[in-house]
Amino acid sequence: MRITQSLNSVLERWLPEQRLFLKSDSTTRFIRLSPMTQLVALGGSAVFFGWAVIASSILAIDAISAHGNRDQARMAQDAFETRLTDLSHERDSRASEAVAAQQRFTVALDQVSDMQSQLLESEARRRELETGLEAVQNSLQTAVRERDDALGRTALAGKPVSAEKTAELQTAFDILSGELQQASTQRNDAMTEANEAKRKAEALTVERDRIIANNDEILNQLEDAVTVSVKPLDDMFRNVGMNPDDVLSTIRRGYSGEGGPLNPVSYSSSGDAEISQGEAKAKEIMVTLDKMNSYRIAVEKMPLAMPVKSAFRYTSPFGRRWGRAHEGIDMAGPVGTPIYATADGVVIHAGRMGAYGNLIKIQHEMGVETRFGHLSKIKVKVGQKVSRGALIGAMGNTGRSTGPHLHYEVRVKGRAMNPMSFIKAAQNVF
Repeated sequence: MRITQSLNSVLERWLPEQRLFLKSDSTTRFIRLSPMTQLVALGGSAVFFGWAVIASSILAIDAISAHGNRDQARMAQDAFETRLTDLSHERDSRASEAVAAQQRFTVALDQVSDMQSQLLESEARRRELETGLEAVQNSLQTAVRERDDALGRTALAGKPVSAEKTAELQTAFDILSGELQQASTQRNDAMTEANEAKRKAEALTVERDRIIANNDEILNQLEDAVTVSVKPLDDMFRNVGMNPDDVLSTIRRGYSGEGGPLNPVSYSSSGDAEISQGEAKAKEIMVTLDKMNSYRIAVEKMPLAMPVKSAFRYTSPFGRRWGRAHEGIDMAGPVGTPIYATADGVVIHAGRMGAYGNLIKIQHEMGVETRFGHLSKIKVKVGQKVSRGALIGAMGNTGRSTGPHLHYEVRVKGRAMNPMSFIKAAQNVF
């Protein structure tokens, strides 16, 4: 009491004693407010006001942060899908260019082969004409010798050469000269055609080499493009705890159909080394493109979407919490906030489950499972197929929970993984 009286005396200067009168019809009463009581009331009011300001600021900051995170996640998802579409278009464009270049290369090879055949035929005709020309020359020389011999014998015998014999020899000589001239002309024409064919063959060879170089450049660019595009996808799957080889094996087992008619393989008489090298590189590119396409299918089946699209805030991360493992993330928001499926799958549990409260389990492909706990409403049934973005429930406060929130888990082959790795996976591609 003595201490209280001392404090009241000290505070009297700043907080003089106040009286609150309460008057009725018959009596009048009052409540005495000592300086100490006034100080306590003012202090409590100040504390309450400060708490209200701080709490309001925290809620406002959390709402803005949640909205920003949601927009960022949506933008990352949209950018990821846009990037996949662009890569698919680029892949198709490069593949079309490679096919067109290969077709031009095949046409050039066929033209070179035709020109080589024409060159061989011209060479054979030239040789035949040269042989015929030699035969005509030999015949002409023989006729000339026979004529000279006949003239010599006639002169020795003292007999004049008859006009008929002279005309016969002259006719034979004229015929042989005409054949000789014709054979010479044909030989010259054949040599001209052979030279022209050779020139065209050399031009086509140059064109073929240019097409081969252009084709190699296109294949190299396509190979670099698909290699650069595949590496971030490899890293993304490793970051979320999935083995890329296992993912590819699973996708290929589900997408392994083959068919169509089998046509005989055609071969060329030239350019085998270049064709083999180009085909080998094209096969490597097709393998990489198949890997990239398999990744694209796998990404479409992964839980990359946000389970909550309304305003929320992260209240507990993945990892150890209070000495125990917290195998998911908590997203706090009002009761009734819509909850959406993060990937295509089948509902394997929809009901009460211990500390989870109302729980939904969805089984996805590649051994991935998602869990949504503490729900207030469940809007799906066991065995129901759901699509990414489908409404499955509402946020609540069931089970072991201190307030309305969503407990979101992602498990790969039964092992709990950090859901934030999946939510942020799209960012790892860029």
